[in-house]
Amino acid sequence: MYDPTVARLTYRALLGRRRALILGALPLLLIVIAVAVRALTGADDQTAADVLGGFALATMVPIIGVIAGTGAIGPEIDDGSVVYLLSKPLKRPTIIFTKLIVAIAVTMVFSALPTLIAGLILNGNGQQIAVAYTVAALVSSIAYSALFLLLGTVSRHAVVFGLVYALVWEALFGSLVPGARTLSVQQWSLAVAHKVAGGNLVTSEVGLTTATVLLVAVTALATWYAGQKLRALTLAGEE
Repeated sequence: MYDPTVARLTYRALLGRRRALILGALPLLLIVIAVAVRALTGADDQTAADVLGGFALATMVPIIGVIAGTGAIGPEIDDGSVVYLLSKPLKRPTIIFTKLIVAIAVTMVFSALPTLIAGLILNGNGQQIAVAYTVAALVSSIAYSALFLLLGTVSRHAVVFGLVYALVWEALFGSLVPGARTLSVQQWSLAVAHKVAGGNLVTSEVGLTTATVLLVAVTALATWYAGQKLRALTLAGEE
């Protein structure tokens, strides 16, 4: 199910100089904000939760997921180079699964690690806040990567649609509109963070069991459907 050659090519595409600069911009901004907030307010648990929840989890993680998830396959489909990959004796689900693993790894490195560093700067992991939000970033990285990889497979405007989802649905509606919170990856990951933090300063509109089921279901369904769409693309090309 995992092909090293596909993985190497995908890593090379995602971590090229230009894309790596884009991926690193938000994590760097988060750490700068954390340093500035700590210098101005000192160590404060509520402030740490507000920064990590309001910026890291609500904005940074989904945007990085958009860049990594869509970038893992979208450009190859857009420029037609995916034909060369599809001509190899590889099962289409293997291609999707390999690209998903790469997208998850990149998203985790550029989101979870900076979240942990920022949390430690803000309050030294007081009340497990840094670890809780880091776990939330890790969990959401998996779901976001699957969703945006699927989007990159089905649409030539995947980045635009992905950013709309990340900035409008997750950051705005997912935080403010009660009904939308239930359908938010952010809220599902917050349920996990709530458990890790023991209920301290981390809240979610979704229960842990429901959140876990939804995270697994969305990841599995998005990955499966992306494989089906890639298979259909292959058949169309062969016809």
